[in-house]
Amino acid sequence: MQTIKQEVMWAKFVANKFLRKVLGSNNIVADFPSSSETMFEPEESSGASSSGQASRISSGKHIADDQGKHKIFVGSWNVGGVAPPDDLNMEDWLCTHTDPADIYVLGFQEVVPLNAGNIVLGFENRKICCRWNSLIREALNNSISKPVHEEDKVGESYKGSVSVRFCLHETSFCFVCSHLASGGKEGDENNRNSNAAEILSRTRFSRGPLRNLPLKILDHDQVIWLGDLNYRIYLPHTTTRSLVQKKEWNTLLERDQLKVELMEGHVFQGWREGMIEFAPTYKYYQNSQVYYGCDKKRKGEKKRAPAWCDRIIWFGEGLKQKEYSRGESRLSDHRPVRAIFVSEIEAPSNSRRLGRFNCLKDHLEECFNEKIPCNVRTSFYSE
Repeated sequence: MQTIKQEVMWAKFVANKFLRKVLGSNNIVADFPSSSETMFEPEESSGASSSGQASRISSGKHIADDQGKHKIFVGSWNVGGVAPPDDLNMEDWLCTHTDPADIYVLGFQEVVPLNAGNIVLGFENRKICCRWNSLIREALNNSISKPVHEEDKVGESYKGSVSVRFCLHETSFCFVCSHLASGGKEGDENNRNSNAAEILSRTRFSRGPLRNLPLKILDHDQVIWLGDLNYRIYLPHTTTRSLVQKKEWNTLLERDQLKVELMEGHVFQGWREGMIEFAPTYKYYQNSQVYYGCDKKRKGEKKRAPAWCDRIIWFGEGLKQKEYSRGESRLSDHRPVRAIFVSEIEAPSNSRRLGRFNCLKDHLEECFNEKIPCNVRTSFYSE
């Protein structure tokens, strides 16, 4: 009983402190991170200096210096179950030295080999995952004096997808990373369409203590979908290889499955994709620039036509794509893709901010009145 009393008193104390901050008091600046305007809390900065970026975002101005706009880097890579070497150069893909971004969202597929143990039984090679995390963290922190923000909330993931969301000021973001059904036979695109529809319908987030965040993917203001979507090209293998060799991208894209299915309204209605001006990202021999099945010295191999399997698309208003390209790492049979967006963020007004904290106050008072232990302390920034 004593523990419950202390937790309830803490909830009322926090509510009062939040209200004092909303009404203009500076008495609690030292109690919470300066980036409290964002709806997530960075777990670690890995030694990077975070004071400059944090103060810029939450210095009392409406938002970032450039009229509420933020640069978002989105990258996707099917690494084919290949463990990265310690000296893997991530700069070719991340471009941290030449064009750094404010927010980085990276999605991987096949981090571990696709075998029965990993797929059915759920075994995971944590050493490989940790190595990827280490390489990414090092690439970002060595080039940019900004904190690395971990994902806020992960929704339920179904048929190979992970959905992540957060709020920045008054704008809600959702990022979906997926690996859709494979297969190059006629009709396999229907399986991919079905995968996408199921991800959209079944992924659901929790509301959290603020109770005003979206529950579904498409309810967010700005949504970006990345991954190995596996869509192929509606052409015979020999024709596809010939057009790829001639770099006739426009002719190939006219028969690209994703673009055709999208235009006909079979999948991703209302979504957009930038112009593709790069070579198909799949399928290469490992450590080679040669597409699989195109090496005449290797006989008896299964034919695989090149395709733009790896894609980045978006939904919602306020996103403008500035770049859509690919990296050239030969680590796996896929090439990584990247897109850079400029996102227009809605700045918070004092009235909307007060309403948001009043909602939190109501939740805390409910805990107090009903003498329910309040566990929302860890959720102020993560929801």
